[in-house]
Amino acid sequence: MSRPRIVVVGAGFAGLNCLRRLERRVPRGSAELVLVTPQDYQLYQPLLPQVASGLVTPQSISVSLHRLLHQTRMVPGFAVGVDVQARAVLVRTISGALTSVRYDRLVLAPGSRTRQFPIPGLTEHAVGNKTLAEAVYLRDHVLAQLELANASDDPAEREERCRFVVVGGGYTGVETAASLELLCEEGMRRYPRLRESVDWHLVDVADRLMPELGQNLGDDALNLLRSRGIRVSLGVSVREVSADKVTLTDGRVLPSRTLIWAAGTEPSPLMAATGLPTQKGKLTVGSDLATPSHPEVFALGDSAAVPDMSSDDGALCPPTAQAASRQGPVAADNVIASLLGRPTRSYRYRDLGLLVDLSGRDAVAKPLGIDLTGTPALALTRGYHLYALASGPARARVAANWAIRTAFGGEVSRLGFLSGSRAAMGVAEETECVQPDEARRQIEQLSATDPNG
Repeated sequence: MSRPRIVVVGAGFAGLNCLRRLERRVPRGSAELVLVTPQDYQLYQPLLPQVASGLVTPQSISVSLHRLLHQTRMVPGFAVGVDVQARAVLVRTISGALTSVRYDRLVLAPGSRTRQFPIPGLTEHAVGNKTLAEAVYLRDHVLAQLELANASDDPAEREERCRFVVVGGGYTGVETAASLELLCEEGMRRYPRLRESVDWHLVDVADRLMPELGQNLGDDALNLLRSRGIRVSLGVSVREVSADKVTLTDGRVLPSRTLIWAAGTEPSPLMAATGLPTQKGKLTVGSDLATPSHPEVFALGDSAAVPDMSSDDGALCPPTAQAASRQGPVAADNVIASLLGRPTRSYRYRDLGLLVDLSGRDAVAKPLGIDLTGTPALALTRGYHLYALASGPARARVAANWAIRTAFGGEVSRLGFLSGSRAAMGVAEETECVQPDEARRQIEQLSATDPNG
């Protein structure tokens, strides 16, 4: 009898923690573990704003999967379709070729992608901050604007290049604005003539900043941002974007050549492409993380509609790193239980709080419902990041980055990522998926040439 094949799609917090549990719990040689992912590293996304500002290096938060996984075969590519009848995943490899991967159990954890809206000029002119490529590009772009503004004698051009607009009052938007404003502060030592020209804006359609923090901490975060010169506009969004201006819904026109889009995320299109039931794009699963109609298919993380068992109103678990991290081991245990014909267990969500690092010496935190600001919040925030990183070398690199920045300041220099085409928003996140019928047709063709999958 052949070994069962367990295929995991995605190497984020959910997928990686699931695989690490499987490697520990499944006896060597008794099952085949396969990971489908376009990158050979796990990206620690919470520190992307600090990569954009240069506070930590890109290598520090990209943890090699080869260091973390020792019994898993990797297929380098994007899952673009699933045929649940044939139990196969259609994969577009990083070379562009299509291949199919058969499974006995499938764990879908593809994460989410940047939410986009039909705003004129948005996809052409905005930059996100959800991938390593976008974070590194952002740093080069911001520094380039300062250099070009300093070299220009045209007041209009200097104004456009020195104004930066961030859209999104959540975790990513707030931390990105705070981190890059600090980068500009360091740049002013080199370009003192621009000190009065640099102008940061943070806009969000909600009427409160990070409402999950609560009224008091949300106000603290708002005051901290404004004390550093960041103009925060709430109840406002973007109406139109062009190469040199951003038009807001309240009628204001901001001359600017930089729009950073951090207005939330949306589920991976792979979930809808399975043909299985979804809720607002998220794959519907039970409390055991399995899909009701196909219990051999599990889903977790940002793109899974996981019921919150602590709530009585049908709420879903939030798309956070802490939830995804804890769903991974539960999914792994339930995959094993399903193969052995044993009962599965439910995932129960517990909110441990929110940590927001505003760079420099500023942070706000709400661990277990306790409001913290200042040094205690900063110590807790950075301590948690070190704990949550997946390897010892990664922790050492990040800690060293913070220590070097504290002792010697930052390096205000570009890394050369502005040559060639610009970083269009969302390009690095995911390829387009195919519908179930098309996935089935292509999988059948591939299976005819490689029956072993």
